[in-house]
Amino acid sequence: MTRESGFKQRVRARMARTGERYSTARAHLDAGSGAPAPVLNVTNGDSVAGTLREAGVPGAVLPWRDVLHDGPVPAAESEAALRRVRAAHLAARGWGDADEIERDGAVRDATLAAGAAGRYVLWFEADLYDQLQLVQVLDMLRRLGVEPDAITQVSVGEYPGIAHFGGLGELRADQLAALAPEARPLTAEAMDLAALAWAAFTSPVALGLAGVTRARSPELRFLAEAFARLLQEYPSWSDGLSLTQRRILLAVAEGAGPLGAVFRRVAQAERRPFLGDLVFWAIARELADCAEPLLAIGGDPDEPFGRRPVGLTPMGERVLAGLEDHVRRNGIDRWIGGVHLTGHPMFRYDERLEALRST
Repeated sequence: MTRESGFKQRVRARMARTGERYSTARAHLDAGSGAPAPVLNVTNGDSVAGTLREAGVPGAVLPWRDVLHDGPVPAAESEAALRRVRAAHLAARGWGDADEIERDGAVRDATLAAGAAGRYVLWFEADLYDQLQLVQVLDMLRRLGVEPDAITQVSVGEYPGIAHFGGLGELRADQLAALAPEARPLTAEAMDLAALAWAAFTSPVALGLAGVTRARSPELRFLAEAFARLLQEYPSWSDGLSLTQRRILLAVAEGAGPLGAVFRRVAQAERRPFLGDLVFWAIARELADCAEPLLAIGGDPDEPFGRRPVGLTPMGERVLAGLEDHVRRNGIDRWIGGVHLTGHPMFRYDERLEALRST
């Protein structure tokens, strides 16, 4: 028996004797040993991680570096297998060396697992980018056997005084520190919902996603909304465009300017902005490089993407007008979580029903 498993048995024995919650019983035993439980703060990337350190929050800080809404995230036989898939995709996007990305992922996962002897504080916001990371983290903690009472989260969708709040990365150290008292413990029901959401996201079929959009959870209060936004990244029933693709074409048609201005216009159209500039650039390139391009990107390829001019092609105008279907014209080879969309996909998004329909 390991020292930690023995400690957990003592915690559960105290719970049975006193009727205390897991976190309360653990805190008493930690206090009796003279050593407070270590804390691991997990958040959505390096920017917020740096601000948390600057704010002096107790414990270590672990940034969760992955853009899970971009590229394959299939159900895998192990975390190592998923790390390989993600590293290969991110490297193919030109965002780093595959071996280095895979090593960083292994260190990240090992750090998360090593924290099982203590407490976790999860700092994530309401948008799709963060909510996918959150359910991955919670699913991993659940499989590690971490009790819900050992996990608290700071989950925010708005911040007083900031219009169109873009996320934790906008906050100063003092503003971020002020959120710490708002951390709330999770429940077993929330952990179960996170596992269900992760399984639905990584499944090779999209059948489970609708159930997540209908879920209501006091702890995971932004999850249903985020998964509803995920459904809109499937090709539309009407024109074969994802919502992001359509917003890019609309911004160009409205004369937003070079690609940097288009990116800002697309971000402003999102209730919960989640798209980074690198992912935006990849989507714009795909619209310009397909068999019958919808975008024409000018300028020097070595010039920063934000400065390059962009316009609609005649096909882009026809697709945006609903006269042509992007998928029928150009095919599709794209992943959404565990679903690989190829040829004519089984599911499309119907805006009238706000749901996926099989083709």
